Amino acid sequence: MAGVGVKQNELKDIAEQVAVEAAHLVRSAWVRMQSGGAVAVDTKSAETDVVTAVDRESEELVRARLARLRPGEAVLGEEGGGTAGGGVTWVVDPIDGTVNFLYGLPSFAVSVAAQVDGVSVAGAVVEPVSGRRWTAVRGGGSWLDGRRLSVSAPARLDLALVGVGFSYAQERRVRQGRLAADLVGRVRDIRRRGAASLDLCAVGAGWLDGYFEHGLHRWDWAAGALVASEAGATVLLPGEAPDLGEDATYAASPAVAAELRATLAGAGAAEV
Repeated sequence: MAGVGVKQNELKDIAEQVAVEAAHLVRSAWVRMQSGGAVAVDTKSAETDVVTAVDRESEELVRARLARLRPGEAVLGEEGGGTAGGGVTWVVDPIDGTVNFLYGLPSFAVSVAAQVDGVSVAGAVVEPVSGRRWTAVRGGGSWLDGRRLSVSAPARLDLALVGVGFSYAQERRVRQGRLAADLVGRVRDIRRRGAASLDLCAVGAGWLDGYFEHGLHRWDWAAGALVASEAGATVLLPGEAPDLGEDATYAASPAVAAELRATLAGAGAAEV
């Protein structure tokens, strides 16, 4: 990765720039919806797994901007697909939290990350409604609106606030619910926000002490996981924690990371 010769701060600035532009598009559509405007909706893996015309428009904008700013580099997007390239690959979630977007909940984001050899080196997560900008550079820290982030330090696991997520597939969601029910009696409380990128950023900000979810795709965690890790979180990506499940994503404050991981593993997370 060192031989690629990329300037990570420049990549972070580009990720933030294009994510902000896409967030403006998404916010405009969201405001129209709040006033009764309609948006075209389709489904993907299940009836509960939705995609809107705004998702596609947002990704098209990001791809167009990247083609101008970083011509020739690969783009992997949730809606348009793609594959990793030999140098920098841009990983894009045009609306993370589409269900929230459709229901009028303001908890959704545009996520853009630059990866080299499958590793995130820079990224930005921008919230269209609040305008918050989460950014990170590998080895250089992470920030919320320019403020340096640092994880929390809960005294004990039973005082930890933990975020969770659930699958679109009903059978798996039921198993995940049982795991969450087991966990809720061992921690302060749990939260379900519905946008993985924002949950990961929340760990980086200390708004959550931990977070785990099964079944995420690369675009779900590419930018947010970097924000969390650069703020000091212990982060495990899909394939790195078989005791939690091959497709588990995990982030936690080091103060409780080992105990939370052991608790989840003991509760059967790998079988979810």
